[in-house]
Amino acid sequence: QVQLVESGGALVQPGGSLRLSCAASGFTFSYYDMPWYRQAPGKERELVAGITNIGRTNYADSVKGRFTIFRDNAKNTVYLQMNSLKPEDTAVYYCRARRIVLKAETDYWGQGTQVTVSS
Repeated sequence: QVQLVESGGALVQPGGSLRLSCAASGFTFSYYDMPWYRQAPGKERELVAGITNIGRTNYADSVKGRFTIFRDNAKNTVYLQMNSLKPEDTAVYYCRARRIVLKAETDYWGQGTQVTVSS
């Protein structure tokens, strides 16, 4: 049974930090790209940061220099370190597992964790 379980969301003041975790099970974690997405109320889900199965990373312009994505394949976990948080970072954050082999995509999503940035 495939599971992606996010944790670490909380209420934090502007300028604060949070680390989100996404624990994976039920599939071969090291084979998968593991991006983080977020969705704010009334907005579409957007890509925040991604890390490929070989560790290459990419970030949305809005979070570059503030967020860091990394993975621990031994723990089947991907993390999102968020620093200098802003109110506009408020959203539900989702992790995703994605793999494309011979044009066939396998795709899993977590249930999300709420991040609220407010004073």
